[in-house]
Amino acid sequence: MPALQRELVRYATLAPSSHNTQCWRFQLEPDSITILPDVARRCPTVDPDDHHLFVSLGCAAENTVHAAAAHGLRAQVHADAGGIVRIALEAAPATRSPLFEAIPRRQCTRGEYDGAPVSAADLRLLEKAGTGNGVRALLYSDRPTMENVLAFVMQGNTIQVNDKAFVDELKAWIRFSESEALQKGDGLFARSSGNPVLPRWLGSTLFGLVFNAKAENARYAKQLRSSAGVAVFVSEANDKQHWVEAGRCYERFALQAAALGIRNAFLNQAVEVAAVRAQFASFLGIGHRRPDLVVRFGRGPAMPPSLRRPPDAVIG
Repeated sequence: MPALQRELVRYATLAPSSHNTQCWRFQLEPDSITILPDVARRCPTVDPDDHHLFVSLGCAAENTVHAAAAHGLRAQVHADAGGIVRIALEAAPATRSPLFEAIPRRQCTRGEYDGAPVSAADLRLLEKAGTGNGVRALLYSDRPTMENVLAFVMQGNTIQVNDKAFVDELKAWIRFSESEALQKGDGLFARSSGNPVLPRWLGSTLFGLVFNAKAENARYAKQLRSSAGVAVFVSEANDKQHWVEAGRCYERFALQAAALGIRNAFLNQAVEVAAVRAQFASFLGIGHRRPDLVVRFGRGPAMPPSLRRPPDAVIG
């Protein structure tokens, strides 16, 4: 079992995390895996209440469920009130699902898509995959609504880009060079977002010169307008258990999308700035519920993958 559990952790770490911080730790027990937050890897500026951190734990848990099934184990996931995730494992017939097969292919593809619509049948599959216990995926593919979503994204982005603490935190997680990316095994590799690979001193200098709200808003506008639609993940309650569940639902959505050849990427600025998030929730008409994540989707080319740390670095 220990070797198999280590393999399950390897699949778990292929999940997404904010800034690719890989903000998780895994504890292995004879019949279970526990996923805990790695608070040393939290992002206090962009994620002050640790919402994205616990979403990331949910994403890792969902990968574990599908990897366990493929290896002859049934996984039962429970998140406690503190957001600690325990996954109980028991023997079961092996089932290699399309979502399991999609785990290595899933990526947050931060380029432009082809603008073509996604079929109604595929939209239904995505909506079903993104809905869970107290969490719903709301899908929008009409252009007027997508433009309204873009307006909230740009509003949040403008506030963030003009915040020095946000910029410094983001820059700290960018891996400008290939050697830095390979050494760290985490963070936002420049090539993965279509940017040039440069020595850190040069990349950091140029970043300070070209990173501004106008340019970033223009880039996000192109990306969203090339997309087939937007998914907004909404929770019934604003607590860590629902944040974990939102992560599970998003990861299921992302794996289903990858299985269908559909790309996706986060546009979370609309939910990361508290004041904008409240306005966005009002626009969506969701009452007291929290909009957790904003995700654009569509078909397009793959980008170079982000790197991951090995299992030994996250176990223990």
